[in-house]
Amino acid sequence: MSSSVPSRRDCANAIRALSMDAVQKANSGHPGAPMGMADIAQVLWTDFLSHSPVNPGWVNRDRFVMSNGHGSMLVYSLLHLSGYDVSIDDIRNFRQLHSKTPGHPEFGYTPGVETTTGPLG
Repeated sequence: MSSSVPSRRDCANAIRALSMDAVQKANSGHPGAPMGMADIAQVLWTDFLSHSPVNPGWVNRDRFVMSNGHGSMLVYSLLHLSGYDVSIDDIRNFRQLHSKTPGHPEFGYTPGVETTTGPLG
């Protein structure tokens, strides 16, 4: 049995699919930014940023801040796909009260979210 590493395109498409599905299920949200930024965000996240899913508070990590917070599903998808404590159930609960995946990233709710952002950054 062979296992293969997903291609960049596959990873970007997974970000798009997670974002579309979460916004559709919540019947609320903004899928445009995550869908349009999936390719570049995946490359940046995978090839250039230093971070640690097992230690989100690692002092030497790079910080990824999504200033247009309404594109939050991009961040949540990246966190989920790279092994942070953001489960598929957390993605399914996007924009729900007390969820780990609120409509705009909020510091302290989601491991890996660096700062609270909103619709105007």
